[in-house]
Amino acid sequence: MGGGEPGNWTYADYLRLHELLELQGEDRGINSDEMHFVIVHQTFELWFKQVIRELSEVRDILGDDHVPEDDIPRAVDHLGRTTEIFRLMSNQWAVLETLTPQGFLAFRDGLGSASGFESFQMREFEILLGLENEERVGGMDPLSNFRSMAERDERGAATLARLEDAMSKPSLCESVMSWVERTPIMGSTHGSEDDDGAVRAYVEAHLDSHRALGEAAAERSSGWGAGDPTKMAARMTAAHQDAVDFLMPEGEVSRARAGLLFIESYRELPLLTWPRKLIDAIVELEESMVKWRFAHARMVERIMGRRIGTGGTSGVDYLDMTSQYRIFKDLWGVRTILVKPQERPALRNAEFYGYTAES
Repeated sequence: MGGGEPGNWTYADYLRLHELLELQGEDRGINSDEMHFVIVHQTFELWFKQVIRELSEVRDILGDDHVPEDDIPRAVDHLGRTTEIFRLMSNQWAVLETLTPQGFLAFRDGLGSASGFESFQMREFEILLGLENEERVGGMDPLSNFRSMAERDERGAATLARLEDAMSKPSLCESVMSWVERTPIMGSTHGSEDDDGAVRAYVEAHLDSHRALGEAAAERSSGWGAGDPTKMAARMTAAHQDAVDFLMPEGEVSRARAGLLFIESYRELPLLTWPRKLIDAIVELEESMVKWRFAHARMVERIMGRRIGTGGTSGVDYLDMTSQYRIFKDLWGVRTILVKPQERPALRNAEFYGYTAES
């Protein structure tokens, strides 16, 4: 890189603009539509690089056996920035929508089999987040395509090694749930004497309230003449069983899910302020990703209809299916089983959470 010593760089040197602006393919004689297409996707890849950096830092913060409280705001900041990146990228599809169907078809054949499906950075941040293979469309192996590329040249081999390394590490989802599992519940800390008993008592008390509220709702609806009362009662019974299965899978209390429930149920407790903000930040991040994927599908449908994708996928149908991906399912699922504040189990050891009557 030219330009002298650090601190004495020009703007162009610091940003490596000369190299950057030579990467859009003008040497291939592309027209303005194709250059537009290239720049938009190159910009996405730059943002993917930042997303991987931000999420890796969150994963590493939460992955420690002991997470200092003052590290949580830092993790929330990383998540907030990543969410804004996905919002920006979602809006970026609107720029690509200025490309007409005929304008795209004019250079589409030049793409050959090249496809966004081959974005190794997208695969890396999906792996980092914790998207399981069985959750992918068709249960596909995200590395299969890259194994073929690895046989072609050293760069392909390096890409495969990078993705395999990402798969060998704990995901962000695993780190989050491990951290949530250590939530103090009713003043009982993870691993302490009789913690199992305290957590089970809390879960059972919550489920008692959940069942009672469902029964009351079924009784009220029958008084309103809302169809067959037995059907409403059956739905409420099924909803309660779902709550039981969520908190006590196979009859054993899930401490991680109980921790989530406690944080969501007692959001006003001072000690839970930043844990609550972190959980909200993760849910907001996943929501922004879903909207980004949905906007991608609509952009593709607008420009190329429902034709087969360049990489051989089903095109829009495939993209629509990816917009159904959910990684942090428990963070969404716990919201279904909450009860109204006045029906929560009575808080024990309130002083542990910095809560007093004056709070």
